[in-house]
Amino acid sequence: MSAALARNWWLVALRGGLAILFGAVALLAPFATLYTLTVFFAAYMLVDGVVSITAAVRAAEKHERWVALLFAGLLDIVVGVLAMLLPGSALVAFAYLLAAWAVVMGALTFGAAFQLHADHGRWWLGLGGALSLVFGAVLLVHPVASLLVLTFWLGGYAIAFGAFLLVLAFRLRHRHTAARAST
Repeated sequence: MSAALARNWWLVALRGGLAILFGAVALLAPFATLYTLTVFFAAYMLVDGVVSITAAVRAAEKHERWVALLFAGLLDIVVGVLAMLLPGSALVAFAYLLAAWAVVMGALTFGAAFQLHADHGRWWLGLGGALSLVFGAVLLVHPVASLLVLTFWLGGYAIAFGAFLLVLAFRLRHRHTAARAST
């Protein structure tokens, strides 16, 4: 894993740079960010619903299983419409989803840190994982109150995690350059 990360250090740097860019947008336009998240979620659910219903119709035409696809599509459309009509509820649901994602991603990232050699930046990846765990835990404890500052938390988290990834990327680049020079 360490050698593969070292060879692809630029992907880690790209991921870090995009995280920092996303964080900056979230900090500079918090209300627009929240509204945009709700609109994108609702639009995704509506499109996914239509695609699922289309797949159900095609499956039924071929005498294949279609009932689950139809119900999934209808549920997606209902959730998409509700997200548009009740954006506050959609944001609370999003807060829980984001919290679950951050906890799972944090645990996986923290675990991955132990697979890196210490001189490859294990601590930076571990800090990123720990930050994700803390971020997720805070969202789980105060989801409704956190909506007021969700974009600030998200922006700060994204910038810090992106910075950790950039430090890791440049350590990996140094390691990769040193390894290539020695061969």
